[in-house]
Amino acid sequence: MVTATFRFHEELNDFLAPARRGQAFTVPCAEAATTKHMIEALGVPHTEVELILVNGESVDFSRLLHDGDRVAVYPRFEATDVAPRVRVREYPLHNPRFVADAHLGGLARHEGQGGLDPV
Repeated sequence: MVTATFRFHEELNDFLAPARRGQAFTVPCAEAATTKHMIEALGVPHTEVELILVNGESVDFSRLLHDGDRVAVYPRFEATDVAPRVRVREYPLHNPRFVADAHLGGLARHEGQGGLDPV
């Protein structure tokens, strides 16, 4: 049987069971499991992942897991340029965008009249 130790970082922990958050944990894997397969099997959408390190080396989603592998999974990086290390896609996930809501004008007017009431 193949087992691998996973450690998810930052907001990726929100997808995990509370007992697995913020720490390394070892899980059994299928014989031909890829990093993508196991990340999703553990409940983390691969679309939220920007960097995967297996035994300290940046890998892509197709990397087959081997017995004893140590897998560190990272979300989008906000302040650090990891583009040279990212192997999961051709470009980093971080691409800041602003989405305007149809109610934004009303909210701005409300703010100008003394702010919002606390909920």
